[in-house]
Amino acid sequence: MKNSYTCAILTVSDKGSRGERQDTSGPQLRRQLTESHFTVSAMEIVPDNQEAIISVFTQWADQDNIDLIVSTGGTGVSPTDVTPEATQSILDKEIPGIGEAMRTASFAKTMNAVLSRGIAGIRKQSLIINLPGSEKAARENLDVILPCLQHALYKIKGGMKDCAECSTK
Repeated sequence: MKNSYTCAILTVSDKGSRGERQDTSGPQLRRQLTESHFTVSAMEIVPDNQEAIISVFTQWADQDNIDLIVSTGGTGVSPTDVTPEATQSILDKEIPGIGEAMRTASFAKTMNAVLSRGIAGIRKQSLIINLPGSEKAARENLDVILPCLQHALYKIKGGMKDCAECSTK
């Protein structure tokens, strides 16, 4: 398997995009991913707007060939939360187990986890994952799925080893 994959982090926040709130989730995700041997190639903040989210995701997946794209924010039930809809509209394949694993682990800590709508999937050879917007929830959710991301990317890019040969659990 490849030792280091590229990744990019998109913060989805109306207030953050206007400079009215400091983004703490994006930098936290950067630390976690760097510690897990990912190379952070890009970070950006956009408002809660489907077209803005789609534009960044498609640029990173189609032109920049980023291996892992994570978003933070816009996954709840507020009227402006549209990250899952934007993501769904551009995926080639959805990977429901990633969202299910994050929600299951979060539910052990808070009942509000049932309100999270983040999804994950593949566009071309990029893995796109929606994380919650709070720094704590983003960190905890990424911790749940980090152990499987290297293998997921290996398989997405055509790796031929069986899953059992690469299992880390």
